[in-house]
Amino acid sequence: MLLEGKNAVIYGGGGSVGGAVARAFAHEGANIFLAGRTREPLDRVASDIEKAGGQAEVAELDALDEQAVERYVGGLVDSAGSVDVTFNAISLQDVQLIPLVEMSREDFMRPISIGMTTHFLTARAAARYMDTRGSGVILTFSASAARAYFPGVNVGGFGIACTAIEALTKQLAAELGPSGIRVNCLRSEGIPESWESASTEEWSASTGKIEAFLKQRSLLGRVTTLADVGNAAAFLASDLASATTGTVFNLTSGTVID
Repeated sequence: MLLEGKNAVIYGGGGSVGGAVARAFAHEGANIFLAGRTREPLDRVASDIEKAGGQAEVAELDALDEQAVERYVGGLVDSAGSVDVTFNAISLQDVQLIPLVEMSREDFMRPISIGMTTHFLTARAAARYMDTRGSGVILTFSASAARAYFPGVNVGGFGIACTAIEALTKQLAAELGPSGIRVNCLRSEGIPESWESASTEEWSASTGKIEAFLKQRSLLGRVTTLADVGNAAAFLASDLASATTGTVFNLTSGTVID
């Protein structure tokens, strides 16, 4: 098992991406700690993990609350002994499909503020404890909107937030590397599986048409799946990737070329 005995925290663990990563980590032997603002979806993911023979604990937490994050990580270290891996899959609450010239300041800034705040606070809290052990892995999450630009595709502040998350990842990697802490980002394409709970009114076209568009612009002619994200996260969190840090791991199925 790639992560046997590791303590892994997944923020936004009740969502589709966070849940997929949590299940993948558990499959590889990690002890899972799920954190998020709403209990019910966290409990569902924890139940799935436990039914499969894994271990998962749940905590209601607002990752925008600096003191709450610090208390949570400190308490986890006191009870479990360490925090070895963190992954941030918290929703950026972005507004899309509106041209920037028509968008409100609040809607534009929201994903940037949420993305930067939650990634910074969760990474900082973990790094302080990882530093004393001389090891640890921090994983961030962005999307192809950080690099892919198309006429008529209006993503608001989302792409800018993703770009900022990737920049933060590299800065953290540079500062934390001497302490043995690795920091990497997973950059995904749109994941149709994760849209099941979204209202079709939120999109400018049907999910089927959007999926077809994603396949058309993909070099592989396919879409990225939740399993792709989970598998990549497990690899990056493991010792198999011990020489990898400061990297944006491309999971866009070839819609973005690095």
